[in-house]
Amino acid sequence: MLKRPLTLAVAVAIGAASAQAAARDYVSIVGSSTVYPFATVVAENFGKTSGQKTPKIESTGSGGGLKLFCAGVGVEHPDITNASRRIKQSEIDTCAKNGVEEIVEVKVGYDGIVLANSKTAGEPTNISLAEVWLALAKEVPNPNGDGLVANPYKKWSEINPELPDVAIEVYGPPPTSGTRDAFVELALEAGCEAFEAVNALDKDTKKAACHTVREDGAFVEAGENDNLIIQKLESNPNAFGVFGFSFLDQNADKVQGSVVEGVEPTFELIADGSYPVSRSLYFYVKKAHVGSVPGIEGYLAEFSSEKAWGDEGYLTDKGLIPMPKAEREKYAMAAKNLTPMTGL
Repeated sequence: MLKRPLTLAVAVAIGAASAQAAARDYVSIVGSSTVYPFATVVAENFGKTSGQKTPKIESTGSGGGLKLFCAGVGVEHPDITNASRRIKQSEIDTCAKNGVEEIVEVKVGYDGIVLANSKTAGEPTNISLAEVWLALAKEVPNPNGDGLVANPYKKWSEINPELPDVAIEVYGPPPTSGTRDAFVELALEAGCEAFEAVNALDKDTKKAACHTVREDGAFVEAGENDNLIIQKLESNPNAFGVFGFSFLDQNADKVQGSVVEGVEPTFELIADGSYPVSRSLYFYVKKAHVGSVPGIEGYLAEFSSEKAWGDEGYLTDKGLIPMPKAEREKYAMAAKNLTPMTGL
């Protein structure tokens, strides 16, 4: 009879310990590999200056991060997800289905997507978006007739004699990546629209032709780690890689960006909109977690401060292209007031 109270006491103690373990005392962030370096610097600065724990950040890709973010409310789910594209309506619907109903959208700046190669390869390649699509599409216009055929191009020089006379080999992000989404939309879709054979297709067939990447080894999915792509390019001067400008900026001693449509991928030319393959960067906040998980509001204040994302902020040293001041003020206010987004 003495064992039952002891067992009950142990059960109560275990339950209390589990409840304590479940209470998280740090901000949990997932998402885009492109936003990851910026978020990491902000998190480190916040941890050093706030007296609170440094947020933990995991690079999962934009799509993977939003999937984790939208899975539910509670400390087992992340508080914030980074994204190198805007959230989709389907993702908002998934969030709502799982009880994540108030989402704060914060745009953090701009970035360019580069097609880069090793500096040891010689002068930067000058390429058009149409040529990028011809190199990477699964099907292309038949060079000898009508319709589309399986991509026959093995070398860049077969597309244009002025391009490198080497095999087409491009390391890029997987479908879960926001960089992949943006590259497909801004580079491949724009490139394929230069061809009458594609524009003559019905809407769905055209979209498939523009968006489907070849699977014969010319395009290699290198995962969510952009640093791995840099390493691949260093060891293979004939290869190219697709990643965000910030990684080009941080590795300017090793790799160089191709000139696209006659425009170099520079900070200034991305900022003024001249560079054709540029996109917006975001993070999303689960308002239901504010007040339950310490540090969220402080982290938002740090990220949206002028010392971080301003024209002379420390994030520009990492390659972030700042928003115009009025736009920064708009999103800083949304972050401060935790204003939920109302739709796309």
